[in-house]
Amino acid sequence: GKKVVLFGVPGAFTPTCSNNHLPGYLENHDAILARGVDTIAVVSVNDVHVMGAWANFTGGEGKILYLADGNGEFAKSAGLDFISNDMGLRSRRFSMIVDNGKVTALNVETKPGVDTSGAAHILSQL
Repeated sequence: GKKVVLFGVPGAFTPTCSNNHLPGYLENHDAILARGVDTIAVVSVNDVHVMGAWANFTGGEGKILYLADGNGEFAKSAGLDFISNDMGLRSRRFSMIVDNGKVTALNVETKPGVDTSGAAHILSQL
């Protein structure tokens, strides 16, 4: 009975994730919720302590749910995993809308940077 916007990043505290991807969701938090979304969440192949520290560092506590996929099990099961040369198993950069348990939109980046998985694109899909 809930609508969730979930976005995935390769790693907490990494430059593109911290400087380009996450900030769009923080800046558009109210606009996304105004479109009927109950929760905005971010997931990364990091442990719960790293995700907690990232939430605190970014000021996103209470706005975005920071989810740890420590072993990459979610990324692997969703087919969104890849092996980074310098970081090992990671999640692809993506965003999705999950409405009542059903994925109604999935946006996976095909090149470096933030485009289709960003907050502006998700807003256009809501």
